[in-house]
Amino acid sequence: MAQGTVQVTHTGTSRWRRRTGEYASLAAALEAAGDGDVLTVASGTYRENLVVERAVTLRGPEGSPGSVRIAPVDGVPLTVRASATVLDLHVEGQDSAAPALLVEEGAPELCDLRIVTRSAAGIEVRGGARPTVRRCTVDNPGGVGIAVLDGGGGVFEECEVVSAGQAGVAVRGGAHPRLERCRVHHASGSGLSVTGEHSGLEAVGCEVYEVKGTGVQITGRATAHLTDCDVHRTTADGVTLDTDAVLTLADCRIHDIPENAIDLRSRSVLTLTRSTVRRFGRNGLSVWDPGTRVDANQCEIHDSTGDYPAVWVSDGATVVLDACRVHDVPDALFVLDRGSRVDVVDSDLSQVRNTAVSVSDGATAQLDDCRIREAATGAWFRDHGSGGTLANCTVDAVQTGVIVTKGADPTIERCTVTSPAEAGFYVSAGGRGSFHGCRVTGSEGYGFHIIDGCRTTLKKCRTERCSRGGYEFAEDGPVVEDCTSDESGGVRSAGQAAAPAPGVQKATQTVGLLSALPGQRAVSPDTETPTTTRTPTDVLGELDTLVGLESVKREVRALTDMIEVGRRRQRAGLKAASVRRHLVFTGSPGTGKTTVARLYGEILASLGVLEKGHLVEVSRVDLVGEHIGSTAIRTQEAFQRATGGVLFIDEAYALSPEDSGRDFGREAIDTLVKLMEDQRDSVVVIVAGYTSEMKRFLSVNPGVASRFSRTITFSDYLPEELLRIVEQQADEHEYRLGEGASEALLKHFTALPKGPAFGNGRTARQTFESMVERHAGRVAQLAEPSTDDLTLLYEDDLPELP
Repeated sequence: MAQGTVQVTHTGTSRWRRRTGEYASLAAALEAAGDGDVLTVASGTYRENLVVERAVTLRGPEGSPGSVRIAPVDGVPLTVRASATVLDLHVEGQDSAAPALLVEEGAPELCDLRIVTRSAAGIEVRGGARPTVRRCTVDNPGGVGIAVLDGGGGVFEECEVVSAGQAGVAVRGGAHPRLERCRVHHASGSGLSVTGEHSGLEAVGCEVYEVKGTGVQITGRATAHLTDCDVHRTTADGVTLDTDAVLTLADCRIHDIPENAIDLRSRSVLTLTRSTVRRFGRNGLSVWDPGTRVDANQCEIHDSTGDYPAVWVSDGATVVLDACRVHDVPDALFVLDRGSRVDVVDSDLSQVRNTAVSVSDGATAQLDDCRIREAATGAWFRDHGSGGTLANCTVDAVQTGVIVTKGADPTIERCTVTSPAEAGFYVSAGGRGSFHGCRVTGSEGYGFHIIDGCRTTLKKCRTERCSRGGYEFAEDGPVVEDCTSDESGGVRSAGQAAAPAPGVQKATQTVGLLSALPGQRAVSPDTETPTTTRTPTDVLGELDTLVGLESVKREVRALTDMIEVGRRRQRAGLKAASVRRHLVFTGSPGTGKTTVARLYGEILASLGVLEKGHLVEVSRVDLVGEHIGSTAIRTQEAFQRATGGVLFIDEAYALSPEDSGRDFGREAIDTLVKLMEDQRDSVVVIVAGYTSEMKRFLSVNPGVASRFSRTITFSDYLPEELLRIVEQQADEHEYRLGEGASEALLKHFTALPKGPAFGNGRTARQTFESMVERHAGRVAQLAEPSTDDLTLLYEDDLPELP
């Protein structure tokens, strides 16, 4: 047929302008047309399955867009297998097993099409096809909006998926399309889904919103590049990457997401540049698993709507933030687990309700030239193996600048903490750390507050205008070299000098505030203990990490809730219920009574009920003297040391033996009862001991019993809980349980006699220590032990049953 124009009427006939002829159907006209022919289709509904196999132009009448409906009863309404041009058609499909528009070959142009269908896919591109699709609309509540499969590709410009029963755009099987200025919304699955090795997607200036699944989902070694795209108002996560996926986001906006804004795991990699993440319900960035990595440059993460950290890194993942801003969030960065790492360079973390940087469970954080402002805690290195470096950072307007606890060992260099409400640097509970060239100015508490004899190293540090003192630590505390303090600010002395390391100048010569100033009394660490730097949520979180003790945790939380609500009622001008804070702890040794007492004191301090919340632990020998009058003095001294905190009396029943006679324990009890009444708002008293003995003690002394609000019972640990304690100990000391060890430990603890000598948690720890000793004896005989040899504990390392 010569090149020309065919006009197809709704009556089923076609008129050829140069050469006449009639066609029984539109399909027949297509069959007769040659390359370059133009077929103009008259308005109407065509119940045909059209196949375009030549480079023709198929279009509706000018001035009547959408007036031509291709709507067969089943099958594929329109199939394109050539570099044809299709314009201004309305395509309708009803076959749930077939697409409405199928492009199989060539590089056709598809423009101004409207696909309204309930098909497997609105538009499906497959094989070697590379269409250019412009200004097309897909409405397919029965399946995928646009599917590009099996090596297909093409460009989609200014297209819109207005609804989809599954994914809005699905790419798989090595396909690689490009989307420009497209909109995808109201999909029941993901907005954009790219799956499988060699599959890829490029999107520029696109918008994905109001989808019931994830906004953008990249999985199974697929790749995607999104530039100037907007993802918002999804039901699930905004963006997810899984299983070696690779995604680049540049100048994008991820916002108004109820779950994680961006979630990565399983060795996926994200490059994030000049993008904004805001208004998210869980994490802004949630990054999991070894090999998973995020590199973010000039990005902003802010305005969390939930209670989760803005950036969460765990299970060995890595995140790099360069020139980024994180603000208006509950917590900024949480990095957890051995192998996990966060590197933050030239970034701002501000307006953080809790902790700006939290490092725990052996993770690492490195911050260089960063600025932390307006947070409860600037950085908190929480436990054994956790560390990293803070260098050239400033921390301003926080409660506490840097906290180091439980064996954590960071390096802090040339950092400045300005105007902390409590302390510039706070180290406790076996924390370590090295502080070099650091400075604290304008603290309302101490500059450096180091307790519990922590072996921290301070070198060339300086404090200025710290209200309670520049430095506070015990004599067996940190190693101090060349540190100074500005005494002109009216700073009071606190504590004693640390013992200098060999060859180091004596601390009291370089740190002028470590010993008492003239005319002032040097305060002993036993009587001057720190105000808590943690929130009630933080302390209750530590309580929750303890193995077992579920009923105890409920009791403490209930009591905490009562106190907190009482405070709120008072602020509202209402009467608050009277809550007696003194407690009775009953249970066997090693069940965590002392640990819970310490945490309870810290909770009360964080609520403002107690001034400091420290724990003073005593027993009968500390309270009862050898002659008349000495008992009252000893008891008063112990009570005074506990002012502002908790007085914990272990084995309190020993103050009132069954055959008391002329025992002076009665004098201690009488003194305590009076002090508890006279100073009921300044000290909380906890009495503890075996369950049966404590019942007898309280029944014999009704004056004491009336002072306590409730009794909390600490049950013996179950074998499974003792096993968990050993597992925790092993993890903390970098050991692992080898094959069969867990089962053997469970049998060991089940068979262990539970008599008076049973130590519960203490027994579990002793069992672990015995295993380590036996392991050492075994491994010492090996000439060149492997890493597994050095870390694995086996059944043979278990001690024998008593």
